[in-house]
Amino acid sequence: MLISVYVPFAVTAVLAVLAPRLAPLLPPRPAAWALACAALVTAVGWAGSLALLAFTGVAQIPEVAEEGRWSVAALRAEDPVYLVVAAGSALVLAAGTVSLGVAAVRQTRHVVLARRECARLPQETELAVLDDDAPIAFALPGKPGRVVVSRGMLRCLGDQERAALLAHERAHLRGRHHLFQGLWRLAAALNPLLRPLAVAGDFVLERWADEEAADRVGDRTVVAHAVGRAALASAGVSRPVALAVTGGVVPQRVRALLGPPPRRRSLPLVAGAVLLAVCCASLANAASDSDRIMDSAQCAAQSPTANVRTAAGHRHGPELCRGVHVRPELRR
Repeated sequence: MLISVYVPFAVTAVLAVLAPRLAPLLPPRPAAWALACAALVTAVGWAGSLALLAFTGVAQIPEVAEEGRWSVAALRAEDPVYLVVAAGSALVLAAGTVSLGVAAVRQTRHVVLARRECARLPQETELAVLDDDAPIAFALPGKPGRVVVSRGMLRCLGDQERAALLAHERAHLRGRHHLFQGLWRLAAALNPLLRPLAVAGDFVLERWADEEAADRVGDRTVVAHAVGRAALASAGVSRPVALAVTGGVVPQRVRALLGPPPRRRSLPLVAGAVLLAVCCASLANAASDSDRIMDSAQCAAQSPTANVRTAAGHRHGPELCRGVHVRPELRR
């Protein structure tokens, strides 16, 4: 546990640094799935490691030890974690949990507002055209989702560019990109180290929609022009909290569309999968070590011949402690 419990922290830091640099080099669709898996696994690993470290401190509180029927002296002798580390982990975990709750409430509110906006739109078709001179275009997820575009935006684009813009927004709805966004934002709320990964994820989603629009239209240059013109037209215009064609870093998106489609690269995906596997294995090993330490502390709290029923209803006696080495001086 002394080493394995800290491995998820190291994996999170490595992915937070490398993922934003490698994601733009990969095809956007597998890059988005890879970032989603990385965010989910590292967030769980982060929280699990903090919980294990915090529990080692909480378990040494006499009232908690009495309730759990384990020896504080044995736990302190076996536990390799300093009390200040356990206390700090508890504070970080508590702060992350509160931040996660706030982010979850915000995400839920955004979903509810999006569905209400869908219901209020005048047209009943997937495409809703607003009678507004401000250049606006975005995808509004719901049941069903809607593509919202203003007349001002349509006037800024040619016929082919309009088709590219609509294909881009429909790709957001078809790929359920708002779910990816929600996952990244929740993970970043729990673990601040994942914020760069969330930013990279938003860019990858726009690139995913760009590539699908290029496949639909059949001309990457047309999509690049549509993205560039839409971004220039909407400069200074406030956007709703939704997936929009003007999202992400527009110059990088245009540059990618003017070049060839991204090549498939398996090495970054394999390396990321290995890191995530190491994170999961380390967390499982740390949890196993923590369970062993607690069993040892429980056995040390009992006499060699006593059978004591714990609060969980399990009997602890010689048959449970057999095979668990406890030093005589740690027995109470």
